[in-house]
Amino acid sequence: MVDIVTALRDSGRYLSIDYLGENVTDADDAAAAVRAYLGLLDVLGRRGDIACDGVRPLEVSLKLSALGQALDRDGQKIALDNARAICERAERVGAWVTVDAEDHTTTDSTLSISGDLRVDFPWLGTVVQAYLRRTLADCAELAAVGARVRLCKGAYDEPASVAYRDAAQVTDSYLRCLRVLTAGRGYPMVATHDPVIIAAVPGITRESGRSQGDFEYQMLYGVRDDEQRRLTGAGNHVRVYVPFGTRWYGYFLRRLAERPANLAFFLRALTDRRRARGCAER
Repeated sequence: MVDIVTALRDSGRYLSIDYLGENVTDADDAAAAVRAYLGLLDVLGRRGDIACDGVRPLEVSLKLSALGQALDRDGQKIALDNARAICERAERVGAWVTVDAEDHTTTDSTLSISGDLRVDFPWLGTVVQAYLRRTLADCAELAAVGARVRLCKGAYDEPASVAYRDAAQVTDSYLRCLRVLTAGRGYPMVATHDPVIIAAVPGITRESGRSQGDFEYQMLYGVRDDEQRRLTGAGNHVRVYVPFGTRWYGYFLRRLAERPANLAFFLRALTDRRRARGCAER
């Protein structure tokens, strides 16, 4: 993990690190996730990841269901307390925290917890999913309070009653949401690999008078690496989402459902890393 962090930082990119695990049904598992995040922040914080020009190079992404949100008894309070402990450590080492979105049944709870945390940690990030029909209104509320918002398309299998199912509709919703966020007081995080959306971003940000330092792009580790480097080289903030841990199954299926071509990206990235390791060992 440290080698990956170092290589990405040396290339001028920022990081968002996610400890894999969700929907825990045991408080001990939630506590283990907290310990993993605290340990990660301690290790990377000691490696000089500090705030720079208002943008913090290191971010951790967390799912509230991994912190106890889904527990039958006091789940929301447990998740809030656990997330608060992570935010306190992140503040100490100069990192950010962003709360991931999950399936639509958790959205109200997640936004409520995020709002509570933002009182003490105004830099807290919140993820919204453009394929949900409610998200345009959520973006308007978050933009009005100056929140840091990661806008992604969405990767959960949701019913048509709550989510757009057509790809063109999702793209249209994404662009409408992005215009709302860029017109607001917050910090938009454009999480996409879609070349149509990426091509539209400069025009949308210019419309709202934003400079390159007033928003960032986010992409998955190992996906469209050349595009990540191109955007970074052009002076943009680019953050790479790096998952770690052993619970890969749910994460992988969502990425595959979101875009089947991601399978080719992941396999290519895995092959390249193994090839590089083999060369280094010769």
